[in-house]
Amino acid sequence: MRSVQPAELTACDREPIHILGTLQPHGFLLALEGPDLRIVQASANLPDLPGRPADRAHGRSLREALPEIGAPIVDALRTQLGRDGATYLGTLTLETGAGARPYDLAAHRSGELTVLEFEESTSEAAAAGSLDTLYPRLRAFIEALHGASNVEELCGLLAADIRLLTGFDRALVYRFDRDWHGTVVAENGNGVLPSYLDLRFPASDIPAQARELYRRNRLRIIPDAAYEPVPIVPALTPATAAPLDLSQSVLRSVSPVHVEYMRNMGTMASMSVSILVEGALWGLISCHNKTPRRVPLQTRNACDILTQTFALQLAAKERGSLAEQRLALGAIQARLLGFMAEEETFVEGFLRHAEDVLALTNAGGAAIVTGQRCHLLGRTPSERQVRGVYEWLSTEHGGEAVHVTDTLSEEYPPARTIADTASGLLAISISEKYASYVLWFRPEVVQTVRWGGDPTKVATKDPAGGPDRLHPRQSFETWKETVQGRSLPWSVPEVDTAKDLRAAVLGIVLRRAEELAAITEELQRSNKELEAFSYSVSHDLRAPFRHIVGYAELLRSREGDKLSDRGRRYVDTITEAAFSAGTLVDNLLTFSQMGRNALNRIPCDMNQLVEDVRRRMMRDIPLERAIRWQVGPLGRAQADPMMLRLVIENLLSNAVKYTRGRPEAVIEVRREADRDGEAVFYVRDNGVGFDMAYVGKLFGVFQRLHRVEEFEGTGIGLANVRRIVERHGGQVQAEGSPGQGATFHFTLPLR
Repeated sequence: MRSVQPAELTACDREPIHILGTLQPHGFLLALEGPDLRIVQASANLPDLPGRPADRAHGRSLREALPEIGAPIVDALRTQLGRDGATYLGTLTLETGAGARPYDLAAHRSGELTVLEFEESTSEAAAAGSLDTLYPRLRAFIEALHGASNVEELCGLLAADIRLLTGFDRALVYRFDRDWHGTVVAENGNGVLPSYLDLRFPASDIPAQARELYRRNRLRIIPDAAYEPVPIVPALTPATAAPLDLSQSVLRSVSPVHVEYMRNMGTMASMSVSILVEGALWGLISCHNKTPRRVPLQTRNACDILTQTFALQLAAKERGSLAEQRLALGAIQARLLGFMAEEETFVEGFLRHAEDVLALTNAGGAAIVTGQRCHLLGRTPSERQVRGVYEWLSTEHGGEAVHVTDTLSEEYPPARTIADTASGLLAISISEKYASYVLWFRPEVVQTVRWGGDPTKVATKDPAGGPDRLHPRQSFETWKETVQGRSLPWSVPEVDTAKDLRAAVLGIVLRRAEELAAITEELQRSNKELEAFSYSVSHDLRAPFRHIVGYAELLRSREGDKLSDRGRRYVDTITEAAFSAGTLVDNLLTFSQMGRNALNRIPCDMNQLVEDVRRRMMRDIPLERAIRWQVGPLGRAQADPMMLRLVIENLLSNAVKYTRGRPEAVIEVRREADRDGEAVFYVRDNGVGFDMAYVGKLFGVFQRLHRVEEFEGTGIGLANVRRIVERHGGQVQAEGSPGQGATFHFTLPLR
């Protein structure tokens, strides 16, 4: 085997670490070309096999060189490989000069080539990484993740389980900040290696091209930092005359700078798993061991699954936290817009409600500045100093709608004198024509940052005139730095809320104040007319229907013997029509009131509500009808109980009505899994159903999909259902097919 001299250490951010041209020696590699998978490159440690010397492998097809590889693996190499990450293909035993050796096979695409890697394995390693061994741990971890209350607890669980699976001396969860510095946010160790918990490491420790490799290839292992690199032969790919790209390689050699870094840390083995949240590199699981250590491929894959599961839960936690903050700030914004609309100018709305203006962005102070006026709220610099910030904004950032910084003095040096009140600035332009701003300020937060050693790297001159040689630092003892001139960062919801406020000020308060006033006046007039109409319906229309019913009943009871059969049928028809008209008026009145009655939201026991409605309905159902009710656990919902009862009554009565004629009616009421902050319920029946072509008419007033002669009704019930649910902030949907029943879904917000 030909040895390779270590590459010269150069600046980390310029080092082509994906094309170093060497492998770690705990396996070998083949680069395959074309549909016949012809070997065009191989690592120098390709073993001699009985009757098949390694130096004759080049130019042969994979099946010729290694007939032990079966057709399923060959098919997978041709059809199942992606561009990101290696694919595990199983374990293969080869008879070498040193005896039978098992290898774990992994493959990936590299340009037009297929790269097949053989990683040495052992039967003990396979047993340790078997599904039977790993499954209980994986299951327990996933269950624990669901119970974690915050991100810190999630990270602690991940560090503990990764170390338990791998047996490393130390496992760290390492999180990147916006400047790509990394902080150890969780750690689990056995005491052999020092603790790095809460220490920060500079972005230069993991340069940009290394971070990109971490993003593309999630799993990386170095079993022995003292390894001798194995070259790839030939060094350049014949078809392209370029080095083989090993970005996705499992066995890829690592930068000599990184090896020296590991030795300086006192670790001889390491493993890292990338934490990707929505495709972006959030951080790393970084594992270390004082002595060399191999971790089986199956166990590493289990760690990858754990990390991906963790990332999903982490994303959900962070989205939930942001959503809660957006809701809280949205409520403040809505209140502030209401105050602004009540005042003659929006500035007066701001000045009279300063606490909401500051709470909108969690600021310490604020200012409203125009060319003529400067209004200050809360804890701010002096008016003269605020004017200076205003002039700088107008000159340097005049075309920006929003400007955000938590280090104002770095952009505007005079701000060093106002750091105690204005180290952070969030500014929105509130005029498209003039230089007018709302400014929010945050004070300086002096921090003591604990670095893992002095983050400064030392470069030495090459006496031969070559590039400077960059050394990783020798010590990782805690090195403290005091950071000044920086405020707490502005969160995404805070910046978005400020943007929304700007849009409201420009688009609603300033431009449409008169339109809104006119609309409000029109709505008030319409409401009064609607109230008058409701009174007329309830008193003037209902009385004539009662008279019609009453006189028809008198005619039948007193003059019935004088009427013919046809005459009696006429009287019955009059009575039935009058009853129907009265019911229609009552339902129409209820429908009009649904839009005006105030909501009284309280926690409602859905099972109790459904049971109450069901029992009352059963009194009016003929005994000969067979109805099977299937009601699952429904939990609670935040709703107006009277209105929600009307929803349940309409849906259940429809289900009972439209299953008439079935030998056995089946009516199902269930709660689905909550989604997007909403509780989801449905009522399903096996009745006559409906044609989905007409689903758009289903919830309209007086809309019916079946003839009155078949099924009675006024066509207002489902319109009431939709109106009530939408007033609660939910939605209603219907599904069905003729003769196959119908399902009505409705949602209610959880908050």
